[in-house]
Amino acid sequence: MQIDLNADLGEGGKYDKELLTLVTSANIACGFHAGDADLMRQSVMWAKQNNVAIGAHPAFPDRENFGRTAMNLPATTVYNQVIYQLGALNAIAVSQHAKMVHVKPHGMLYNQAAKDSALATVIAQAIKDVDPTLCLVGLANSALTQAGEDHGLIVAHEVFADRHYQDDGTLVPRSHPLALIETSEEAIEQTLEMVINHRVRTLSGQWRQVMADTVCLHGDSEHALQFAKQLRKALQQENIQLRSFDSHHKRIKQENLI
Repeated sequence: MQIDLNADLGEGGKYDKELLTLVTSANIACGFHAGDADLMRQSVMWAKQNNVAIGAHPAFPDRENFGRTAMNLPATTVYNQVIYQLGALNAIAVSQHAKMVHVKPHGMLYNQAAKDSALATVIAQAIKDVDPTLCLVGLANSALTQAGEDHGLIVAHEVFADRHYQDDGTLVPRSHPLALIETSEEAIEQTLEMVINHRVRTLSGQWRQVMADTVCLHGDSEHALQFAKQLRKALQQENIQLRSFDSHHKRIKQENLI
């Protein structure tokens, strides 16, 4: 058994450099909710040094609220904003002789697309038009992952180590006092349950089935570094290999060609 461990980085977090020694994939902010050219370039350099898969983390244009403001933008606008952000990170990656391998929408763009099939379709189409070999990372069992599959993209179903879930499989909104998991013990317990048994206990106590290709840790959390170290150790103790989803996909593809 193996799993990808990803973190949202390039957002000005103080743990970015250390986290990139612990995770297997990095979702790098593209400037719309956080980050800038300097942070993107630094993040790509650190990711490359640690053999971490590089991905874009596009968002709504909302630096004031860190990309967490709900927006109802025209489909053409969303499409253009996504390809703009992918282009920015890709150019920086190419300049560093690195390759962008996945895309994970950020914040409210991610959460709205998890429920809104029309928005999810626009995002998937933008990714496909930029590079159909890119992997789309989305909330497990959501409209976003379905749109990716419908467009023939490689899809990684994502689960969260440090967030609570609602009964419909979506994340508890950050406005809720119990949105975040505050202890490494609970984060580890939830992660192992999702990775090994493919289920998560919701905030109301119900069990919900989930697919788990990649586990997210938020790089801007005060607990990010502690969670990452302890989570890696717990997964390894269960004989679960930590590998980027990209490397896993390549291995499966090679095996199918033999």
